[in-house]
Amino acid sequence: MFVPAHNERLMESAATRCNADVLLLDIEDSVQPFENKQVARDNILRYVREGRFAGRAVYPRINDRESGELLRDVYQLTVPGITGFMYPKATKAEDIYFIGKLLETIEYEKGLPVGTFKLIPLIETAGAVMNIQSICQACNRVVAVAFGCEDFVTDLQGKHDAEGVSILSARTMIAMGARACGVQPIDTVHIKVHDLEDLERNLQLSKKLGFEGMLVLNPKELPLVHQYYSPSDEEVAWAKEMVELSDEAVREGKGVAVKEGKFIGPPMLKMARNILRKHELIQAKQ
Repeated sequence: MFVPAHNERLMESAATRCNADVLLLDIEDSVQPFENKQVARDNILRYVREGRFAGRAVYPRINDRESGELLRDVYQLTVPGITGFMYPKATKAEDIYFIGKLLETIEYEKGLPVGTFKLIPLIETAGAVMNIQSICQACNRVVAVAFGCEDFVTDLQGKHDAEGVSILSARTMIAMGARACGVQPIDTVHIKVHDLEDLERNLQLSKKLGFEGMLVLNPKELPLVHQYYSPSDEEVAWAKEMVELSDEAVREGKGVAVKEGKFIGPPMLKMARNILRKHELIQAKQ
């Protein structure tokens, strides 16, 4: 969930009442006027040092390399308690390679293990969508990529439509490109934050496309987002049955298990194990 880091009220809410999996403490677009960027950095440092985000995944959204603010952002915020950084306006692999090397230099200077801070590139342009795989592979710090639809549609010179046709191809390419590189794809924000029915329609599509999560602007969206990206009880029961039947077939020397006349092949078994692994991770966090 995005949190404008210069806003004390929203930072306090994020620290005490928000159960988002990742806090994206913003220093970029939502932080205006310019002088508030240092306020945002100071707030992040204070909350982290006071342990207000202890046990949480914290990724400040920093300013891009053309902004003149990038060095201040990363040098001040490379401290224990920060998990990594969301890098905006990533257009090509060189952007991510650059920020990765900058972090390496700072980690070395501060005596921190190299690779401490992870990266989530934000894919916001047509060029970035076309370069998705090279961006994912540019640096081993990249753990996820996220889609920013507003800037993308502007760059595309397209037009938002109720059905989401203008961003469907980009969503598909980002999800496939990220998965091909072993990186988690995170879907774009839902702009109409008060329309939960439309959010649910988007979540249904997002999960079908292969996304692992969604960027969120408002805490009221979190229950639905968690519901759709968490395995349901039915999915977990199905996955357990698939694994048990497969294990039973191996023990009995059958080689292949059969359920209701259908073979339980390697792809189905892999999907079942993925569901159970995700379920276990969620249970461990609760």
